[in-house]
Amino acid sequence: MSAHPPAIAALGYAAASLTTVSFIPQAIKTLRTGDTRGISLRMYALFTAGIALWGIYGLLTGDGPLIAANAITLVAAGLILDRKCRAWWRERQGDQRLRGGRPLP
Repeated sequence: MSAHPPAIAALGYAAASLTTVSFIPQAIKTLRTGDTRGISLRMYALFTAGIALWGIYGLLTGDGPLIAANAITLVAAGLILDRKCRAWWRERQGDQRLRGGRPLP
């Protein structure tokens, strides 16, 4: 684990802050409205897994900006992914009931 010079660490924290803060408004809107129709389940699952892996990488390398940004983003992304999975499950159950319990093609 290597310590970065203060200017490089500040750059990392600034970048981490901007990318994390840019994600928060959409996350809040999605959580408030519950509307996940515009979200791809596969993409969001991969995105959330990627965020988790970046967080683990940050922990293993001792990279503060990576740890901070990905910990915050992982919580928000995980909540949205949970909402999307629940919506997907409800839709799937509703469609199966409409088709007499048969799985969808």
